[in-house]
Formats: sequence, C-alpha cells, structure tokens
Amino acid sequence: MSVGSGPGAARAQSPGRSLAGNVAFGAGLLLVLATITLGGYAGVALTLGLADDSFLSSAVPGDGRNAVVVGGIGAGGLAGLLLPLLLFAAVRGTDARPRIGPGEALLKMLGVLVIGVYLLVVSLLAAQLGWILPTGLVTLLSVFVVGFSWVPLALIPWDRLGLGGVGGLLGTSPGQGGSDKSD
Repeated sequence: MSVGSGPGAARAQSPGRSLAGNVAFGAGLLLVLATITLGGYAGVALTLGLADDSFLSSAVPGDGRNAVVVGGIGAGGLAGLLLPLLLFAAVRGTDARPRIGPGEALLKMLGVLVIGVYLLVVSLLAAQLGWILPTGLVTLLSVFVVGFSWVPLALIPWDRLGLGGVGGLLGTSPGQGGSDKSD
C-alpha cells in the first residue's frame, strides 16, 4: 500500500481542475438540463395545440393524440439540448477546436429544426395507428417509433453529400482523442 492511500487519507485535487471550473461545469449542466426540460414542455404545448386546434386536428385520431405529444417531447427536448451547446461552442474554443462562427451555428440550428420537424412527421405517422389500436398501445409504440427514428439519419453518408459538419458538435475524428500514445 502506498503512502497516503488509506481510507482516512485526504485526496488531493487532480491538476487541471479547480473549484471555479467545477462550479462552472455544474452551472452549465444545470442550464442544459433546464433547457431540455423547458424544450420538452414547449414541445408538448406546441403539439397539443397542433393535435387539437389546428388544421391537422382532423388527421389525428383521438387515440393517437399521445403519439403526437411524444414527437413534441422529442423535438422540443432535442432543441433544448442543442441550443445551449451551440451557444457554448460559439463562445468557447481552443487551438484544437476553434469557436464556431455565426453562419455555422445557424446551419446547425436549422439542422436541429429540420430533425425536429422530421420527428413530428414520424409522430404524426405513428398517430395514425390510433384509428385501429387503443390509446395505451399507440403511446407505447410511438415511443419506440419516435425514439428509434433517428437511426436512418445516422446511416446517411453526410460527407459524400458535402455536409461533413452535420456529424455533430463534438467533431471527433480518428486522429483526435486522448488515447493516442506517441513516444
């Protein structure tokens, strides 16, 4: 056993971490979680209005109303997740990953909105099961349909279409990462 590794020994804070950095990370995490939650609630309010009071109300059966709400939760939660991440990426940068510009941020946000509309269309298609199935079963199926509807989007070769930046905010590539051990 090494010196100072017993159960009563004080643990030294790792280099590179500070109390201010930990507080900033916690505040950022709370901000992102709050925007996800508020985005989900906004999506519910939007899709309830869409299912009840709009021109689409005749296309959504009574038993399929919850499926539209599930799509609204997905679209609103996704927008709520990526909006603060885009804002953070616009103001914070490093030598390895520079800040994103306003044009790139706008394109990424438009992409998020397109995916949100895609989720709403998928949820409207899942809501059509309400014509033949009961509410509980339609809701259960819509969670899986909306939840896994992003898989075809992940399989599209974005680089071949000239949209290499669509891959995400993280921008990881095989050459980046902390596991490379060069001597």
